[in-house]
Amino acid sequence: MAGGSSSSMGGNNSRRNPPGIALIKRARGKDWSITVYRYHVLLITFLAYAAYHASRKPSSIVKSVLDPYPHRNSTRARPWPVGDVFIHKDSDGGVDMETVDLNDYRGWEPFNGKDGTSKLGEIDVAFLAVYSMGMYVSGHLGDRLDLRIFLTTGMVGSGIFVALFGMGYFWNIHVFWFYLAMQMVAGLFQATGWPSVVAVIGNWFGKRKRGLIMGIWNAHTSIGNITGSLLAASVLQYGWGWSFILPGAFIFFIGLLVFLFLPAYPEDVGIQTSQTKSEDEESQLLQEPLVGNEQSSSKPLPTPRSRRSVGLLEAFLIPGVIPFALCLFFAKLVAYTFLYWLPFYLSQTAIGGRYMSVKSAGNLSTLFDVGGIIGGILAGYTSDKLRARATTAASFMYASIPSLLLYRRYGGISEATNIVLMMFAGLFINGPYALITTAVSADLGTHSSLKSDSRALATVTAIIDGTGSIGAALGPLLTGFLSSKGWDAVFSMLICGAFAAGLLLTHLVMAEIRENFSRRQIVQ
Repeated sequence: MAGGSSSSMGGNNSRRNPPGIALIKRARGKDWSITVYRYHVLLITFLAYAAYHASRKPSSIVKSVLDPYPHRNSTRARPWPVGDVFIHKDSDGGVDMETVDLNDYRGWEPFNGKDGTSKLGEIDVAFLAVYSMGMYVSGHLGDRLDLRIFLTTGMVGSGIFVALFGMGYFWNIHVFWFYLAMQMVAGLFQATGWPSVVAVIGNWFGKRKRGLIMGIWNAHTSIGNITGSLLAASVLQYGWGWSFILPGAFIFFIGLLVFLFLPAYPEDVGIQTSQTKSEDEESQLLQEPLVGNEQSSSKPLPTPRSRRSVGLLEAFLIPGVIPFALCLFFAKLVAYTFLYWLPFYLSQTAIGGRYMSVKSAGNLSTLFDVGGIIGGILAGYTSDKLRARATTAASFMYASIPSLLLYRRYGGISEATNIVLMMFAGLFINGPYALITTAVSADLGTHSSLKSDSRALATVTAIIDGTGSIGAALGPLLTGFLSSKGWDAVFSMLICGAFAAGLLLTHLVMAEIRENFSRRQIVQ
C-alpha cells in the first residue's frame, strides 16, 4: 500500500503541505504511506478535539467555588495527584480554615448571591447557545475554507477567551456581563471544532469499519473532559482563575500543532482522492441503510477544493439528517447536563454519609467519561456489526433510563456503588451521542443522494451537532432552575430526554430492521 510517490508530489500540492510535515519530509527524504498518514490524522484530530473539551470543563469544576453554600467548604492544601484523590469533608460542613482561601469559601460576586446558581446556568446556556448557532455557520464555512487554517483559528481563539474568563479572578472583576461575554465569544470560536475534525476524518476514511474507528477516535471527548477536569482541579487551590488559564493554554498549544502538522485533505500531501478511495474498495459491498453508499471508485473523484459545498436546505433534505439531529438534541441535553453539573451534584450529595470536597467531586466525575469511552467504542462496533446505526443509538438511549434511575436511587450508598453506576450511566448516555456525532454524521455527509461534486461533510455535521447543541444549552439551563427544587426533578428531566431521543429514531429503526431482514432472506 504505497503512499503518494515522489511523482505525485511537487507542483502546487507540495506548497500546500503543512509546515511541520514538509519539514519532516525533507528530513526523512521520503514520504509516508497512506496508512501512516491516516494514523497521523487520527492522532492530530484526536488531540484537537480533546483540547476543545478540556477547555469546556473548568466552569463545572469551579461552580461550587463561585457559588458556595454556607456549609460548603473549599479544597485542601495538596492538589491531586500529589494529595489524596478523594478528599472528604465532614457531613456537618466543618472547614479547616488554615487551608481554605477565604475568598473562595465566600464565593465570588456576582455568583455568590441567592440567584448565583441561576447565573451560573445562564453562563452555561449563553456559551452553548452561541456555540449551537455558530455551528451552522462554521459548518458551511468548513466546506468552503481550508480546514487546517479554520480549525487553528478556532482553537487559538478559544484558548484566548477561556483564559480571559479566568483573568477575571486576577483583575478582581465582579461584573456579570464580563463573564457572560467571555463565554459567548469562546462559544463562537468553539463552534469551529466539531464540523472541522469530522470533515477531516471523512476526507481520509471511507465507510469500512467507520463506526468502530470513529468510536475509538471519539474517546477524545471523554479524554478531553477528564483532562480538563484534572487540569482545572489541580490548580484550583491557587485561585479559580488558574482553572481556566491552564486549559486555555492547553488548547492554544494544540492549535499550533494543528497548524503545523494536520493535512486536512489527502491532496495536501500529494495523495489523490482516488487513491484513498481504492483503499476502501471493500466498503462498496456494505449496503448500509439510511445513509447510502460511498461514491464509486471506478473513476477519480473531484478534489475537495474543487467540489461545491451544499446549502443548508439541501443538507437538511438528506434522508436521516432531521431524525438524527432531533435525537441528538435530547441526547446532548442529557450528556451536557452531566458535563456541566455532575461535579456540583457530587459535592452536594452525601455518598456513604459523607460529602466530598469540590476538588474531589471534580476528580470523581471523570469516571463518568471513562464509561463514555467504553460506550462510544461499543456503540460504534455494534452499529458496524448490525449495520444499524439508528437501532444501536435508540437501544443505548433506552438503556440509559434504568441506569439514570439506579444512579439516583443507589449512588449514595458508597463510593464504589457510585463509581460503578456512574460509569454505566456514562456508557449508555455517551454511546449514542458519540455514534451520532461521528459515524452517522460522516455517513450522511457522503450520502449517495449527493452529487459527486458536492461537499457536505462539515455542513451535515454542523446541522446535526448544532441542533444537538441547542439541547446541550437547554439541559444545563433547566438544571440551574430545577436543582433548587431538588435533584429528583433534574433526573426526571434527564429520563424524559433519554426517552424522547430513542423515540425519535423509531421510523429509522423500523426501516433498518426491514432492510436487514430483507438482506438475510436474499442471502438464504
